[in-house]
Amino acid sequence: MHHSWKNLSVVFGATLCGALLAGAIMSMPSRMTSGLYADQVISSQTARANLEAAEGLSAAFRNVAEVLKPSVVSISTTTAVKARRSGRGGGLPPGFDRLPPMFRDDILRQFQIPDGSQVEPQPDQQREGMGSGIIARADGYILTNNHVIEGADKVVVELSDGRKIDGTVVGTDPPTDLAVVKIEATGLKPVAFGDSDEIQVGDWVLAIGSPFGLDQTVTAGIISGKNRVQGIVGGTDGFEDFLQTDAAINPGNSGGPLVNLRGELVGLNTAILSRSGSSAGIGFAIPVSLAQPVLDSIIETGSVRRGFIGAQVADVNPDVIKEFDLKIDSGALIRGVVAGQPAATAGLEPGDVVRSIDGKSVTSGTQLRNLIAAKPPGSSVTLSVNRGGKSMDLQVNLQERTEERLAKLSSGGDKDIVNGAKVTPLTEELAKDLGVEGVTEGLVVTDIQTGSFAAQNGLAAGDIIEQINGKTASDADQLRTAFSELEESGRAVRLLIRRGDLQTMVMIRAARN
Repeated sequence: MHHSWKNLSVVFGATLCGALLAGAIMSMPSRMTSGLYADQVISSQTARANLEAAEGLSAAFRNVAEVLKPSVVSISTTTAVKARRSGRGGGLPPGFDRLPPMFRDDILRQFQIPDGSQVEPQPDQQREGMGSGIIARADGYILTNNHVIEGADKVVVELSDGRKIDGTVVGTDPPTDLAVVKIEATGLKPVAFGDSDEIQVGDWVLAIGSPFGLDQTVTAGIISGKNRVQGIVGGTDGFEDFLQTDAAINPGNSGGPLVNLRGELVGLNTAILSRSGSSAGIGFAIPVSLAQPVLDSIIETGSVRRGFIGAQVADVNPDVIKEFDLKIDSGALIRGVVAGQPAATAGLEPGDVVRSIDGKSVTSGTQLRNLIAAKPPGSSVTLSVNRGGKSMDLQVNLQERTEERLAKLSSGGDKDIVNGAKVTPLTEELAKDLGVEGVTEGLVVTDIQTGSFAAQNGLAAGDIIEQINGKTASDADQLRTAFSELEESGRAVRLLIRRGDLQTMVMIRAARN
């Protein structure tokens, strides 16, 4: 009996504890169960909100692709290739080194030229090319890259509805790598032009074109950077202010549009940086702010006329701030002015820093140069200038940019600029200023132009070039000759350079892969 009571007490105790626990749980539904339920609701609501945001972005991409489809064209070209004798050093077509990097490898593979020297196209062959374009006007004007149609004997434009129409090249502008083609067709839908100055790093964009011949391919990405100067177009004579994007751009995309989520054109896809020849997530587009004036000028006159200010300009950086004792840290420095030219006539002086042009902010010398060149000759611009810490506005009446005026601008000390590097023979005083001992001969790099060939290959202000291809460096002409031979033969230039206490070898090559 006692044992039974013990067992009963155990059972009862367990039952009682269970009942008490159940009662406790039932007495707290508002605290525990409702809390868990609320967490589940929040999680579900968040997921739905995320899904709606993703679907909204997907719908935006879809809408842009649909709206832009009638405005994007494929461009195919045919070029007759004349027979040439095979031989070392003679295999590359003229102007090959000026092509954007995205096309160089394809051409080498197409003609099986492992080092740019061996195999030539056979007689009576034709070279075919592929690119993209954008309908700029309803009357048949199409904007594309110059390298898409350059040298072509025949240009064919394929519309989104399948029509193939022969195109006529209206005009080209190699310094910006832009060209305008005209077709005769009806029912054309032009693209809406946006504002590339307003787009910001991080904004979504779509690239549309015909990569590898795949028409109407749409890729998405963001603006990764602005105001990029890469030395891709025309070397130091080109005009660059690229938008950088990670939207996939491949061979065949050139000349196609880069658009914002409103379906507005903000750039023209032009080149990529890649070791493989395909997209590596670094693409460049000509901003519409640079392209539109070129488009309008070619349509109106068949050529491009550019404004000219008659001043040497440079970026504002720590060295320049120290050299000119500047009171501000951004803008475009006026390094020099040419007597009788617009800048001097308007009152600009060496050491002035241009902060804006016609109310548009200026952040670099390259940007000021591009903005001036985009203005028509004879126009008047207002420059906001800082001089010794004081602000002022100056009116400048622009002249036309001509070879004669450019020669005046590059006279004097600029004769010592070689591929973007300004050099001068080493003197005892310069060696002392640079803090080097035991070096009595060589060339001192006193300035480097941003984005220039020299800058891309690692030269920097303050470098002392002791030897050029094993010979003692003596003057700018010696360096210029070495670079000229580099362009002709493709053989690297070997420079022995002193940087402070470090003596190092720098190899300068014709093109980056």
